[in-house]
Amino acid sequence: MSGVIVTDPPKAQLRDVDALAGFGVATVGEAMGRTGLLGPGIRPVQQGVRVAGTAVTVLSWPGDNLMIHAAVEQCGEGDILVVTTTSPCMDGLFGELFATALRQRGVRGVVLNTGIRDTQELRDMGFAAWSRAVSSQGTVKATGGSVNVPIAIDGQVINPGDVILADDDGVVVVPRERVRETVERSEAREAKEAATRAAFVEGQLGLDRYGLRDTLKRLGVEYKTYKEYKGHEEREEHEESAP
Repeated sequence: MSGVIVTDPPKAQLRDVDALAGFGVATVGEAMGRTGLLGPGIRPVQQGVRVAGTAVTVLSWPGDNLMIHAAVEQCGEGDILVVTTTSPCMDGLFGELFATALRQRGVRGVVLNTGIRDTQELRDMGFAAWSRAVSSQGTVKATGGSVNVPIAIDGQVINPGDVILADDDGVVVVPRERVRETVERSEAREAKEAATRAAFVEGQLGLDRYGLRDTLKRLGVEYKTYKEYKGHEEREEHEESAP
């Protein structure tokens, strides 16, 4: 497998990246119209951590982490390393030594569509990581691949320089061209949710705030007292048992 290492892809502005870090993955995914979310199989190895950064992408051969070594050189302040393979791979392509090298370059975390190992060491050093699996299985360094090219994870295309936001709920990718717009939409959504939260604290029901009573009625959902409901059940049972 031959490949290419792209050395100077355009990236989202760090001020916008840092602004996105103020919102949760769920909020940003909703703000983008429920798009950009990686699947639920990508999970954090730690809890209570949220990071945002610009993507440095890696396409590797299964069971081979050569291109992660190549990618470290292309990483810098504010980046997040994003790794996938040409076919499914759960081997532990990434561990504490890689994290040590990336931290020195200002990298904020890693997202792996593969396995990861040294998870306790990663938590101890405070290096944020999300992966599809945890595996002690090691790798070789023998096959070419690519760095800073478009990749796909769970149907989501990730271009180098796009923003990756990750927290306890998962991972979302925000296209570089949509970052500022997404920040604004996320701000508006958070303001709306704050108003709703305050209303719920005051005792308002979602049924009323969202106008859902009419929806229930339109769908034919009825309200019955317990006596009415049990009487209906008994009549149905009687009809079914009748000869």
